[in-house]
Amino acid sequence: MTELRAAIPADWRAALAPRVPASLWASLGAFLDDEYARGVVYPPREQLFTALTLTSFAAVRVLWLGQDPYHEEGQAYGLAFSVPNEISAPPSLRNIFKEYADDLGLSLPTTHRLEPWARQGVLLLNTVLSVRAGQAGSHQGRGWEQISDAVIDALVNRPEPVVFVLLGRPAQRKKQRIDLSRHVVIEAAHPSPLSAYRGFFGSKIFSRVNSALAGLSHAAIDWRLP
Repeated sequence: MTELRAAIPADWRAALAPRVPASLWASLGAFLDDEYARGVVYPPREQLFTALTLTSFAAVRVLWLGQDPYHEEGQAYGLAFSVPNEISAPPSLRNIFKEYADDLGLSLPTTHRLEPWARQGVLLLNTVLSVRAGQAGSHQGRGWEQISDAVIDALVNRPEPVVFVLLGRPAQRKKQRIDLSRHVVIEAAHPSPLSAYRGFFGSKIFSRVNSALAGLSHAAIDWRLP
C-alpha cells in the first residue's frame, strides 16, 4: 500500500479500493513526493484528506464539490472552501457567506471554518486536492480527478441517496456519473468573483439542499455558523 493511499481513513480506503487502481495511487504519490520536495504545495501533506476524515463514507448526505484548493499561504487545509479563522476569508468564501445570509436570513458568520457542516454529513471536497503555491490549477491532470470520480462513484452506488452540489464547470462535468433516478443534483456557478454573479448569487443553494434532503427523507442540515 502506498503512503498516499494509507493516509485515507479506512472506510474511504475500502470504498475506493475497487475503483482506484494501485498504479494510479503510485503515480500520484510519486508526483506529490516530487512536488512537495521541490517547493511549497498546499495543503500540507498531512491535511490532504481532511474532508474524508471529517465526513465518514457512511455519514455523507451532501457532496459539495469545488475545483482545487486555495493556493495562498495558510489558506488550504483539505476542506473545500474553508480556511482557518486567523486567515482572511478568500473571495469565494466571502461570496458563499453572502449567499448564506441572503438565502437563510442569517447574519454573516464570524468563523471561516466549515467543520460544523462537515460533521453533519456535508462532504466538502475539491475535484483536485493539491496545488502549488500561487499557481491555481497547477495539479490538474495528475490523477486527482480520477480520485474524485471514484468518490462520486462510491457514493452513487451506496444504498443511501445523496444530494450532489456541483459548483462551476469542472464540478458539473461530474454530473454524467450520477444516477439521477436515485440521487439529486443541484448546480450553480462557482462562487469565485469571476463567476458568482453568473448564477451563484441568488441560487439559494442552502435552502435547495435542505428541500432536496427532505425529499429523500433525510434530516435538514443546520447551516448556522458562529
